[in-house]
Amino acid sequence: MAPFSRRITPLLFLLLLILVASEMGTTRVAEARHCVSQSHRFVGACMRKSNCEHVCMTEGFPWGECRFHGIERKCFCKKRC
Repeated sequence: MAPFSRRITPLLFLLLLILVASEMGTTRVAEARHCVSQSHRFVGACMRKSNCEHVCMTEGFPWGECRFHGIERKCFCKKRC
């Protein structure tokens, strides 16, 4: 029986190692979700992201970006939800 246990022990160790490694590799990182709102203070067509971001900061949002809304480009403010 000794030769059988000598072959099984490394095999069990290897299977256990694979199981532990696979469990460690499946950690999930939560993605941050962003809430988007059209700017209430931005006037005119949005041509520059920097102008949009500045207006959004005055509205309490950390980011802003220009997006098409129909045929017009509008300023949309973003923050993490």
